[in-house]
Amino acid sequence: MSQSHSCLVLIAGAGPAGLTLACDLARRGISFRIVDKADRLFIGSRGKGLQPRTLEVFHDLDVIDDIIAAGAPFPGFRCYAGEQVVWDRSLAQMIGIREPVATPGVPYPSAWIIPQWRTDEVLHNRLIRLGRNVELSTELVAFEQDADGVTATLVRDGVQERVRARYLVGTDGGRSFVRKELGVGFEGETFETERTIIGDVRVDGPLDHDHCHLLTRAGGISSPERFSLWGLPGTEFFQLVANVSSDDVPALTLDAMQAMLEARSGRSDIRLHDLRWISLYRVNVRMAERFRVGRVFLAGDAAHVHSSAGGQGLNASVQDAYNLGWKLGAVLAGAPVELLDTYEAERMPVAADLLGITTRWHRQDFGGPPAGAEVGSGHKMFQLSLNYRGSPLAWDDRAAPSGLRAGDRAPDAPCSGVGDVPTRLFDVFRGPHFTLLAFGARSHDVATEINNSRHRDFVRVYQVVLPSRGSESACLIDSEGFIHRAYEIDPSTDATKLVLVRPDGYIGLITGEENSATARLMRYLEMVAPIGASGDGVELNASR
Repeated sequence: MSQSHSCLVLIAGAGPAGLTLACDLARRGISFRIVDKADRLFIGSRGKGLQPRTLEVFHDLDVIDDIIAAGAPFPGFRCYAGEQVVWDRSLAQMIGIREPVATPGVPYPSAWIIPQWRTDEVLHNRLIRLGRNVELSTELVAFEQDADGVTATLVRDGVQERVRARYLVGTDGGRSFVRKELGVGFEGETFETERTIIGDVRVDGPLDHDHCHLLTRAGGISSPERFSLWGLPGTEFFQLVANVSSDDVPALTLDAMQAMLEARSGRSDIRLHDLRWISLYRVNVRMAERFRVGRVFLAGDAAHVHSSAGGQGLNASVQDAYNLGWKLGAVLAGAPVELLDTYEAERMPVAADLLGITTRWHRQDFGGPPAGAEVGSGHKMFQLSLNYRGSPLAWDDRAAPSGLRAGDRAPDAPCSGVGDVPTRLFDVFRGPHFTLLAFGARSHDVATEINNSRHRDFVRVYQVVLPSRGSESACLIDSEGFIHRAYEIDPSTDATKLVLVRPDGYIGLITGEENSATARLMRYLEMVAPIGASGDGVELNASR
């Protein structure tokens, strides 16, 4: 017997993308359901590396303290020839960059290692604190859409349920039912001759928990010659990684893994036990032809899959959800429906670039040129250089912008707030709102105009001032000049400059001519801010 229920958003899949989206919608007060056909959250360590940009997202979602507590700085690599240590190298040395250090603009400079199951657990716990939960053992088996919404069929314990939602988001992995049901192509290639075994196991022997141990017979680290064991912080487990050819795949058993370790390392003093989880991974490099069909969206592995080289997959999934969440929230609150078009416009180019670079990194791992030659500054791997320049939502009105531009990640900076209390921009940005940083003599007037407009609940306005000029409650005191430098504002001029930061931490607008700054801001807000229940919106590229 079927039942009927409704919600605004139905999320199919409770991995990193689905959980991130659920947390974002929950803090916005959006009615949603998140379902997964599995009877528990993922139990493996698979996507164990969080990049700095993802840590910034988790700062905004208010889970960063739990993530930091449950993980550790990304470990160094220790290569062995038999029992002999051949070399120790940091991640920075492995990819050919300088050792990253925290700066005022980048508080989380390095990758963080944490088992994927723990990341999922942290996000799920945050969701519970927000008063929501994942519906496990609940499978999406059918859906159809019309002009007003999506009608989905869920099955739990053999009982069917009909759900009516305004939007459906498929975050259901590389074998996505949602993508297949939409008939969306998944173009790309499969590396048929290569396989990777990944598992979680306890280890007895002379290996510490603070390294990635590259076990080989002769010290060569090309993939077919090594057996890797990564210490997983906060646990007694290691992640084992071994690349194999497709015609020589061993049984996925503890005994077979022990035999492979001994064959590749020539060692018998390292004993594996308690194999908790194991998986055979075939490298697919594929991207969906569309990330959106009507009222149905694809995110995470449902939209793109690629090599694990560079540790980008889970991070890209989080970024998809983070990009989509605020847009769904705004449209459901009455913003122009055209805003949703920008999800595909912004995320597809990022995914395409990601597929290309991770494939190159993968081939380097299989004996190609040095990784550092490709990675360069490391910002691409760390996702700090990820940007949406050229997006319909990136307006840069300056005559000749250079350096920081609209569409770029908004930098952090320490500053002071009311009562000279220390704060930082990332804490100012935290939450489901836009943030306006107003510089110059007319910043007070701009703040007053916004606070008296219908946008006052959607945009938080802060006048950024030097210590000698700060007195109002909505001021950020830039005592050390970090904000002015980060946003390339000349503190010696009184010219009014406005920088609008999106809820996902990217710069939407940087104004140019002082006389038109407020008008341009209002025009931009017409694209993204709630205007009423109709959802009839503004053409997004009308002013470009």
